[in-house]
Amino acid sequence: MSKSLTLLLCTAALTLSSAARAEAPLDVVASFSILGDMVENVGGEHVDVTTLVGPDGDAHVFSPSPTDARAVGEADLFVVNGLHFEGWLDRLVEASGYAGPIVVASQGIDALSFDEEREGHADHDHDHDHDHDHDHDHDHDHDHDHDHSHDADHDHGPEDPHAWQDLQNGKRYVENIRDALVEADPEHADDYRDNAEQYLDAIGTLDDKIHQRLEAIPEDNRILITSHDAFGYFADAYALEILSPVGLSTSAEPSAADMAELIQQIRERDVKALFLENMANPALLEQLEDETGVAIGGTLYADALASDGDASTYLGMFKHNVDKLTQALDD
Repeated sequence: MSKSLTLLLCTAALTLSSAARAEAPLDVVASFSILGDMVENVGGEHVDVTTLVGPDGDAHVFSPSPTDARAVGEADLFVVNGLHFEGWLDRLVEASGYAGPIVVASQGIDALSFDEEREGHADHDHDHDHDHDHDHDHDHDHDHDHDHSHDADHDHGPEDPHAWQDLQNGKRYVENIRDALVEADPEHADDYRDNAEQYLDAIGTLDDKIHQRLEAIPEDNRILITSHDAFGYFADAYALEILSPVGLSTSAEPSAADMAELIQQIRERDVKALFLENMANPALLEQLEDETGVAIGGTLYADALASDGDASTYLGMFKHNVDKLTQALDD
């Protein structure tokens, strides 16, 4: 074979190899299933998404494996919630040797604080701004009189990390993911922007529908019990009052005094329903059901999507939760 032909073949092979690399999808790791779904919606065919804490998984008790560390180490982008939700994040990044961009999806969110006063929220008027300028500076309606010291061993900070439970915050998540994908892969920037625009429109439409449905629930019925304290932003956005036996961490255990106080509140306030969460131990709510006679109204999704079915996407999760809430509370 002549030298010129050999050179031509080598050049062609290098060109094909470069083209293949250029067309290869971005390798994106998302910390948990809700973020994974968002990345897939914005990234489309241009991303290959690995989710660390998958559907029905519990990020509160997640322990990364060597396989997880390897996936992060080889990623082009690592998308996380932030707000101290992933208590294992720093250890994982160090173990993986990852040196690429870390996309904090909650960046720019007006986070709710656990220390601020959250009583009386359901009693004041909640004007929903359809231009979607959400103001979180007002009071919130969670009644957190019980001691949160049992959460001290979890890595949450003073702010509620479950910001995705307000669809307006979900928009900010999508915008942050879009911007990160555009920066990492400018060749497909138009696709990312188009995908994000369609997704943002769908989020806004669903948010308006949820307001209409939940605002129709009688005010006295807008109180419910969930397994752990993950629905603060949801309650703030839709004028509900949500109590829970424990604080943020699904691994926490309430004291006898916590349970006694909650049982008293349930009886005094004529709570209509208790709600399980897909990744939480049902024992506490089953105990409350036995003690109070208030029925469990179904399963809600807070920190993880469903493995399949109607709650297997971010938007599907909201539709499912609102269906369960309205069925149990609207009477």
